[in-house]
Amino acid sequence: MDIAELTALLTPDGLRLLDETAAHSGDVAQTVSRLRAAGHSPELVSAVVGQSRLRSRASAKFGEFAERMLFTKAGLEQATRLSIAGRHAARFRDAGVSRVADLGCGIGGDAMGFAALGLRVRAVDADEVTSAIAAYNLAPFGDAVEVRHATAETADLAGVDAVWLDPARRTAGHTETSRVSVADYSPPLDWAFAQLRRLPGGMKLGPAFDRDTIPDDLEAQWVSADGSTVELVLWSGTLAREGVRRAALVTRGEQSWEITSPADAEDVDVRELGAFVHEPDGAVIRARLIGDVARALEAGMLSPGMAYLTSDAALTSPFVSSFRVREEVPSDTRALAKVLRARGIGTLEIKKRGVDVDPATLRGKLRLHGDDSATLLLTRIGSRRLALLADRVS
Repeated sequence: MDIAELTALLTPDGLRLLDETAAHSGDVAQTVSRLRAAGHSPELVSAVVGQSRLRSRASAKFGEFAERMLFTKAGLEQATRLSIAGRHAARFRDAGVSRVADLGCGIGGDAMGFAALGLRVRAVDADEVTSAIAAYNLAPFGDAVEVRHATAETADLAGVDAVWLDPARRTAGHTETSRVSVADYSPPLDWAFAQLRRLPGGMKLGPAFDRDTIPDDLEAQWVSADGSTVELVLWSGTLAREGVRRAALVTRGEQSWEITSPADAEDVDVRELGAFVHEPDGAVIRARLIGDVARALEAGMLSPGMAYLTSDAALTSPFVSSFRVREEVPSDTRALAKVLRARGIGTLEIKKRGVDVDPATLRGKLRLHGDDSATLLLTRIGSRRLALLADRVS
């Protein structure tokens, strides 16, 4: 979306047309033809059709709120899920923060979380279209939220209690963007770290951020949502918990669980294959807390350097997916297909670590048939490939 499209959309008639189109979405080409035949401008038609499609996709992150929001493609991809934004906001509120500066607010997802919990928000974004969309999305909160088109570096921080930073990690644009190197983040990381030393705050980064560059005085919290590791948040000042430097927050729907530690957890020893195999959640792996989870499960590593645990104890936890091992099966595709047919496996979940296998391609080659279902775990122990047929426990 560009300025012309946004200008055409941000009128009573434009927004009414968007609501009508989104409620009766169908074939895109037919919708475009119908709107053009009704005499609407090319800019408005493009904006309405694009926003209708984005609203449909945005429901996964924003639920029913997406029906009254505006988006850019890039902004939606990078936006914090509303459920996660609410958890971040609760930490600010519980620390006694009343005014927060959201530096790099994007389409306003995190600012919505802050405002919904009663915080006053000063939000800025360096992109003109994005800041205008944020202002629209945050308008229901009235004067509790102030949105400005500005860079993070020029934002006025007078009177704020804390900062929230979300450096741009992709090239500029509203549609297709690409990742940039750490040296090209905007605002620069050195500047962002300096703000976290001046004021309590949090900074959202990608989950694969180089952990060797994380300052020792910050709490690092990796977050997963419904099985996907979505972000790393660095916390400073009163927002960083005493004695916590590593944390993994695991969320599924409205439920959440967290494991914390003052440092990376010490790994457990490798052991022979047991009755169960456990796959740690991605946030646990990123936080390097596998060892703590393994000890709670009375488990050992299945193989050096592989994030699979194994145990005989009938234990599981929210921090792992657990599987009961049926048997070891051949890793050769033809031999494996023969075994699966003999077992009547028609539905197969395929999980892998440390092996170069495309699950979709392999599943097609196996020509599954039968009424039973199972999970196939593929990994390696040293140079030996290991294939296990298992049943998911959790």
